[in-house]
Amino acid sequence: MWERFSYYGMRALLIFYLTQHWLYNDEKASVIYGAYTALVYIAPVLGGYLADKYLGQRKAVLFGAVLLTFGHFFMAFEGDGSLGQANPMIDVFWLALAFIIVGSGFLKANISVIVGQLYPRTDIRRDGAYTIFYMGINVGAAVGTIIAGYLGQTYGWAYGFGAAGFGMLLGLIVFIVFKPLLLGKGESSVPEKLASPFMGIKFEWFLYLVGVGAVAVTWWLVQNQAIVGSILGVFGGLLVAFVIWEAIKIGGHDRDRIFAAIFLIIGSILFWALFEQAGSSLNLFTDRYVDRQGVSASIFQSINPIYIILLAPLFAGLWTWLARKGLEPSTPAKFGLAIIQLGAGFLVLVAGANAVGMEAMTPVIFVFLIYLLHTTGELCLSPVGLSAMNRLAPAHMASLIMGTWFFASATGNFAAGLIAAATGSEAASGEGAAKETVLAVYSQIGWVAVGVGVAVIVISPVIRKMMHLDTLRDDDVGNDLAGQSEAGLEAQQAGVHPATRP
Repeated sequence: MWERFSYYGMRALLIFYLTQHWLYNDEKASVIYGAYTALVYIAPVLGGYLADKYLGQRKAVLFGAVLLTFGHFFMAFEGDGSLGQANPMIDVFWLALAFIIVGSGFLKANISVIVGQLYPRTDIRRDGAYTIFYMGINVGAAVGTIIAGYLGQTYGWAYGFGAAGFGMLLGLIVFIVFKPLLLGKGESSVPEKLASPFMGIKFEWFLYLVGVGAVAVTWWLVQNQAIVGSILGVFGGLLVAFVIWEAIKIGGHDRDRIFAAIFLIIGSILFWALFEQAGSSLNLFTDRYVDRQGVSASIFQSINPIYIILLAPLFAGLWTWLARKGLEPSTPAKFGLAIIQLGAGFLVLVAGANAVGMEAMTPVIFVFLIYLLHTTGELCLSPVGLSAMNRLAPAHMASLIMGTWFFASATGNFAAGLIAAATGSEAASGEGAAKETVLAVYSQIGWVAVGVGVAVIVISPVIRKMMHLDTLRDDDVGNDLAGQSEAGLEAQQAGVHPATRP
């Protein structure tokens, strides 16, 4: 919750910070925003791999929280706003983004894996549990957006970003203090390796230095957005090829499940490319073309998480109730429904804006409606996708598959930046023409999304069959009671407790 407080509090202000403080035009600011959010979702591949292989999820989350705390506090150093990009503090700004990106990489995938470890793979409560987890995340997102957004746009950028940093610090404290509630989940599988010497220091500390080195590399990447796009293309292809190769080696039903997961991952790319207009082009549209009744535009970023807080319990209960009745839509069908609702949201906003004309301000009700449809779509895809990745992945590939899921989000976020840049095209001259350009792009992507969503629903039975849910079994964690499989076959002497297997 506190990590989302900090991240979304900063995110609500970022596009305005780029255009109003650093004086980037809309097109360049959108590309920077897209590259930044893409790198946030690429980084979990590294963090997930190191957690799976060496650190364990808990230590990876702890290290990520430390980096995030530094990053958010660095955002509070803004310098002289009149200088624009000539302000020397811009290097500190890039460094802050780099800390936040790498910190998110160690935290995002691994915190979701820890949630999955608390529930058996066959437990019907998993989708509901992830939805409640998602609701908790969005409590932080809503409160962070309102507090940081209000402070940043009312009293100054440093106050908004400083509040986000304070939220991350609280998150770090909560994670340390309440460690016992994890019940020992998420610990390293090779603690002796972490304690062994490597290049004159403990191997664990060497891994942390790798993380710091990643901050330096990211500092350069976030300033060179075109290279980020190339990395997404090359690295994405290699990552998918590696996952497919691992799946082929495994064979059997696990192979099919991984292929089903890859289909869901690819489908999520389109969803996030359109959904993430919220922080960039939709944020700017709300600021310039919506009758906000004097409310700061950044505050409207809280609508989505507030909807999630209100609707998540209903969706969690609905999925569980339908599952018990045998009527729950399959995971791929939920994805199709999500993409349809996403497209419908854009079409509703376009219809509302066109109804009042290009010269009039768009009624605020249509902003609430687009966020409502995007939120119900998100609840059909994001928590369900997190649960599916954890359920479909073999135990030894859990964080890798989760990292690949977040990599798809990275690709979607980068594409979102390109789409947002198209809405801010310099070819549009005059306010009315600029508004018309935005609405034309929104109309096009809205109809594409509806069409793709229908196609996903049509082929969802095939993907569901590949998931082999009927043969899904929980992993043997190595602590079954001796003789457990024969329980009930013979009487047990009163007061005798069977030994546990080593």
